[in-house]
Amino acid sequence: MRTLVVLFLVAATSAEVLERCSWARTLRDAGMDGYRGVSLANWVCLTYWESRYNTGAINHNKDGSTDYGIFQINSRYWCTDGTRSANGCRIQCSELLTNNVGVAINCAKRVVRDPQGIKAWVAWKDHCQNRDVSSYIAGCGL
Repeated sequence: MRTLVVLFLVAATSAEVLERCSWARTLRDAGMDGYRGVSLANWVCLTYWESRYNTGAINHNKDGSTDYGIFQINSRYWCTDGTRSANGCRIQCSELLTNNVGVAINCAKRVVRDPQGIKAWVAWKDHCQNRDVSSYIAGCGL
């Protein structure tokens, strides 16, 4: 348990709130633009509404699961935090709480390959789906 707490504290201290255009470029460079049919603007919109681009965001859900990181990846299905989990991304949830966003991006790619696709994220359905999301990458020179 002490190790988990230490890992969590280390991860939390290296988290940051990313700037929108910088984050959009990171996503583009990681191959997210058009990944599984999801535009770059939709990924940026999704992460804005899920975490406000905060790599250290944590949300505790009513069902006992927790959402972690910039994509708010759920512990019940995609990562493990010591609770019962399918751990579809085969990672510790604490790995999603750092400014090393590669782990989070790879896990988001895994989530979107699931049959639900981008609809796995409620914030995307509520705030981005069937909307003009071009403003999320406007002025970024992409």
